[in-house]
This record gives sequence, structure tokens and C-alpha cells, in this order.
Amino acid sequence: MKPLTPSLRENNRYVKFQVNTEKRLNIKEFEKGLQEEFLSFLGQIELAKSSFKLVKFKNNEGIVKVNAKFADRLRAMFAIIEKMNNEKITIKSLKTSGLINKVKGEE
Repeated sequence: MKPLTPSLRENNRYVKFQVNTEKRLNIKEFEKGLQEEFLSFLGQIELAKSSFKLVKFKNNEGIVKVNAKFADRLRAMFAIIEKMNNEKITIKSLKTSGLINKVKGEE
């Protein structure tokens, strides 16, 4: 079986974000809450198509990998989230890039 050519591969975007909340968040709880918010915002089929994945989360900052077609929808979802796990929360998108090293480089 031949490998996929670059023109047929899925284009990904990495979105760096910052979470503003009163307490420190657990990685597992945050990832589960983020997936539930994305699921309620777009639905199950769109969640599967977006290939949504939390790549890194530390000190209330993180990186999410998502299909390039869904990057705008992800940033819109960040803007409307007000509560997660019964806690007041705001999520701010800091940077979007096609290369993870460009997003990680600002740390």
C-alpha cells in the first residue's frame, strides 16, 4: 500500500489557548469538559470529522490539534464557553499555526 501524497493528507491546525479560572484545572477533567462542549456545539459527526485532540495542557495554557476546516469553529466555541464543570471559565485563543513548533516556540 502506497503512503498518502501530501495533497491528500488532512491539514491540521494547532491552536494555543489560555484558560482563565479561579482554580487550577486537572488535565483529564478539562479534556473531558472541552470534548463535551465541542460535542454540544457541533454534534457527534462534526466532532469526529474535526479530529479534535488536546495535545498539551500545563499551567492553564494548552494546545489543541484540529482539522484546518474546523479551526474557526473551535475559536468560536472558545468564545461562547462560560462554565465548565460548574465553574466559571473563559478561554482565550492566543495563536493558530499549521506547525506545532511555531505554537510551542512562544513558551
